Amino acid sequence: MKQKNLKGAMLLTLVVILTACNSKETIVENVQERVKVQAVTVGSHDVDQLGTFTGTVEAEILNNIAPQNNMRIKKVYVEVGDHVRAGQKMAEMDAVNLNQIRLQMENDKVEFERVDELYKVGGISKSTWDARKLAYEISQSNYDNLQENTFLTSPISGLVTKRNYDSGDMYSGGIPIYVVEQIQPVKLLVDVSEVLYTKLKKGMDVEVKLDVFGNEAFQGTIKLIHPSIDPATRTFPVEIQIPNKDERILPGMFARITFNYGTENRVMVHDRAIVKQTGSADRFVYVCKDGVAYYRKVILGQLVGDQYEILEGLQAGEVVATTSLNRLNNGTEIEIVN
Repeated sequence: MKQKNLKGAMLLTLVVILTACNSKETIVENVQERVKVQAVTVGSHDVDQLGTFTGTVEAEILNNIAPQNNMRIKKVYVEVGDHVRAGQKMAEMDAVNLNQIRLQMENDKVEFERVDELYKVGGISKSTWDARKLAYEISQSNYDNLQENTFLTSPISGLVTKRNYDSGDMYSGGIPIYVVEQIQPVKLLVDVSEVLYTKLKKGMDVEVKLDVFGNEAFQGTIKLIHPSIDPATRTFPVEIQIPNKDERILPGMFARITFNYGTENRVMVHDRAIVKQTGSADRFVYVCKDGVAYYRKVILGQLVGDQYEILEGLQAGEVVATTSLNRLNNGTEIEIVN
């Protein structure tokens, strides 16, 4: 009997020892389950509010050079890439019709001068004088108009960007003989999000970068803000002017325009703390509090250096994890090891 009691006591002691060992192992395991992370305290500071949009460079003025009527081109005088000044002759059309109209105009002039002398001495009626005067004025106008369309000149100073005909070709309408563009200055027409409508002002400076020039920045100015918003795109057109004194910027170049519309005090967090939710565009962080990491969705603003603006979701003074993010879940126990 005593031997049985002794065996029972030994068995009970062994169970107690094993239970105690298992409890110690569980405690050790619980301590080991805490994920070690580095963390930062969220701060805030004033940040320039920037909006970046794209556009294509256009000439300040674009002129199509062509005569009003179909006629043969006698000679072209300038080439693509040439600079022309206002009033410079660019092409000469066949002058056969001009000569005929000139002879008619000169004849009408002689006739009018003759009847004018007679009218002064009372030799003809006022109606006859009026008729000859009108005939002369019509032929004079026709001659001036045809002369303008025979000797084609540039109405602006600018750059010849297209020549569509050669000397001897027959101009038959449609495509102009020349295209001349004024590129001092140039302009950009940009479709801007309606949220900036009250923030942009005429005369405001903007920064312009063109892909062809890499990271080089050019200074532009808001020249015109269109007073309408497109209901389909929720945007409004803004016209920007760039001086372009050295004529490096050419029509057709792709541009990125950055508007700076003031500063705002923003909560900022390091980009290492941001986690993208798989399968969505949502972003979140892990907020560290009392040894536990909590999932928190955030709305990001612009990236400034290596920090993101936080528009919603965080407040200054909160602590967020920046390492071991792939080991964290909502409620994970952590140890901050900064």
